[in-house]
Amino acid sequence: MTKRILLAGILGGIAMFIWASLAHMVLPLGQTGIKEIPNEASVLSAMHSNLGEKSGLYMFPGMELGANATREQQHAAMQHYGEKLATSPSGLLVYHPPGAKALTTGQLVTEFLTELVEALIVVFLLAQTRLTSFGSRVGFVTLAGVLAAITTNISYWNWYGFPGSYTAAYLTIEVVGYLVVGILAALIMKSSAPKTLVTAAA
Repeated sequence: MTKRILLAGILGGIAMFIWASLAHMVLPLGQTGIKEIPNEASVLSAMHSNLGEKSGLYMFPGMELGANATREQQHAAMQHYGEKLATSPSGLLVYHPPGAKALTTGQLVTEFLTELVEALIVVFLLAQTRLTSFGSRVGFVTLAGVLAAITTNISYWNWYGFPGSYTAAYLTIEVVGYLVVGILAALIMKSSAPKTLVTAAA
């Protein structure tokens, strides 16, 4: 049983990685909701002039609070923040200085290992259940995928205004990835019964 769990997790991780690669490089899902900046050269020049080499995640407009702001100052800034939002553009900016690479081996390895760990965990959880039918096992893993997909994607849409089309696309990528893992796990583990049921039958 342990070997089957490990095999299902490894093959599921590989399949999830392949699906994610296809979704980003062959299908339009990976680019859905993402737009290019008009007059990009001027905007990038202004960004580089102001941010320089300070890579990071920036929120705008800022609350103009220093690192040592008191609770009273933070509360006052929050009260006036709505006024700034009414008159200023707002959003999040992930900034990297010049020199970043579009795609590296390290990024691909990190992505693959992440999906491998996800698959191993969800297959391990599946093995702890008493589910024995193909459909129930696929459904369990897929439901776990729904949980994983909404954990961050819905919050980013709700709080930070990520586009609805982007959110829907990435929800789809995540859920389909888990669906693939579920199908593989159900096929590989189909002839194995949970230990509790085997013991009870004995």
